[in-house]
Amino acid sequence: MIYVRQYQTIIVLASLLLTAVACKSPQSNTAPTVTNTATATTAVTPTTSTPAYLNPALPSAERAEDLLARMTLEEKIGQMTLIEKGSIQPTAVTDYFIGGILSGGGGYPTSSNTPAAWAEMVNSYQEAALATRLSIPLIYGVDAIHGHNNLKGATIFPHSIGLGATRNAELVQQIGRATAVETRATGIPWDYAPVIAVPQDIRWGRTYEAYGEDTALVSELGAAFIRGLQEDGLHSQTAVLATPKHFIGDGGTVWGTSTTENYTLDQGDMQIDEATLRALHLPPYEAAINAGAQSIMISFSSWNGTKMHAHQYLLTDVLKEEMGFAGFLVSDWQAIDQISPDYYQAVVTAINAGVDMNMVPYDYKGFITTMLTAVEKGDIPESRIDDAVRRILTVKFNLGLFETPYPDPAQLALIGADEHRALAQEAVSQSLVLLQNENEALPIPLDAKIFVAGSFADDIGVQSGGWTIEWQGKAGNITPGTTILAAIKATASGEVAYNKFGKFENFNPPADVGIVVLGERPYAEGRGDAADLSLSNSDIELIHRMGEQAEHVVVILLTGRPLLITDALSLADAWVVAWLPGTEGQGVADNLFGHHPFTGTLPYTWPTHIDQLPLGTAEGEPLYPFGYGLTTGSQ
Repeated sequence: MIYVRQYQTIIVLASLLLTAVACKSPQSNTAPTVTNTATATTAVTPTTSTPAYLNPALPSAERAEDLLARMTLEEKIGQMTLIEKGSIQPTAVTDYFIGGILSGGGGYPTSSNTPAAWAEMVNSYQEAALATRLSIPLIYGVDAIHGHNNLKGATIFPHSIGLGATRNAELVQQIGRATAVETRATGIPWDYAPVIAVPQDIRWGRTYEAYGEDTALVSELGAAFIRGLQEDGLHSQTAVLATPKHFIGDGGTVWGTSTTENYTLDQGDMQIDEATLRALHLPPYEAAINAGAQSIMISFSSWNGTKMHAHQYLLTDVLKEEMGFAGFLVSDWQAIDQISPDYYQAVVTAINAGVDMNMVPYDYKGFITTMLTAVEKGDIPESRIDDAVRRILTVKFNLGLFETPYPDPAQLALIGADEHRALAQEAVSQSLVLLQNENEALPIPLDAKIFVAGSFADDIGVQSGGWTIEWQGKAGNITPGTTILAAIKATASGEVAYNKFGKFENFNPPADVGIVVLGERPYAEGRGDAADLSLSNSDIELIHRMGEQAEHVVVILLTGRPLLITDALSLADAWVVAWLPGTEGQGVADNLFGHHPFTGTLPYTWPTHIDQLPLGTAEGEPLYPFGYGLTTGSQ
């Protein structure tokens, strides 16, 4: 592969250059230069004069203490600073001793969205970090929430709502492992996932990022994904640091309490007592810590009026002391700014409350200056700074970044690998939930005459949802994969005709089966908060139209949450919820044609009407209860 050979050449040349520059005797406070090769396994060969922090034989805690004692205040604050890559050049990483860089949603390289370009971009920042006085590697992070989803060509797995429908912890762990392999291949050792919220209101725009409404289900699957990402430990070159999020109460906020943009639920206020918080929302974090979580992201939301980033009781007293969390807490995107209009006060409050690393993400100079002033004035104790940096450094040592700061170029070939796509296809099949199957509409005979309607049937972007290539996702052919239409055509032996408007006059109706694919367009976070979850009039008309041209009608829903379909149920024989399946649409066809049985069950209660939201607030039976799901052939 040409790009791999070019990448290896770049790494070797860079190694020679850095080695030449570093050929001088280190003083007691100067670190030997890390060998800059993609396959380096140790930073140095320990000698009696080697600083303890560079000795991989020592425990991470001991190495962190040794390194911390050598650091200036400026170097410590740099480690607490996390910046979006578009806001900083590599040279500034060196100048300000920056500890972390991230790519936000859509934060792919400006040159090209390829694996090699990602590795080159990440390495440029890492080289800059290693050029500092103490050669402390930085940690680079992304939101790889359903695969390495910013990277074109990566395997895109079903969103967590679909994985919740599988009830299969082993499968979820395997997906975490595959996600880690593809992410680490590009040099990224830090994943801002999984979401372990327990949503109680499906109008929330992040509902699909969570595994379901049930605390036990979320705890089990969240822990499984963490174990998969971290490979039951962090020293492997294919392991990635998990970041369960967002602590705490996401999905439990009250409608209309958000003050961000036009959001209504996201970043709002959770108005519950502590007993409910502990019973409903806290257990997934206990499970995450037990699974080895060493990084946790804090929520934008508030608890009874207090911003979570300002909540010393929850962040320090409960999470760090009571629950024994020994890793580091990272803020969400510019979230500490919401604590107070006075930026100085916001920073002081957040850091003292327990925030260890601040996702700035833009004005890092302003944050660093503010931190220096706060420490000098005594408003932030240096002991709090040391605690934060000690936690960050310990995790970096646990990750093996000091020994292997660069990725192995050979691993780039694993991105989008056949075995990962096969795993994703299996996950799609297991995630599908069959809500209704009348008149034995499913499974579809292979030789049936089939009409397919709806623009979503042939759209990789829509079936992948938000957080795919772009933050909000995007309709269209945005990354390689198999659409539902392509999968149907590849599986059926009979005639398959497609018209997105459902007009088949030229194909001699009726068909044996008409398949209508509809649902939600991509969205992410609070921009997906929605007061109305009803099907559109055009969706209803499309189902009607198909019913006039086919003996049986099957509706497939591409959606990030249950939709209101009560009045439309009678218009189709079968209703299948495909959630947001990702790039491997063949998994949908596998179930439609009986190659794989329907086994998925609902991870959320399916409401009959909107007044049943949030959960438990209105009388009346739901349309389908939590855990409901037919098997193929059921009535």
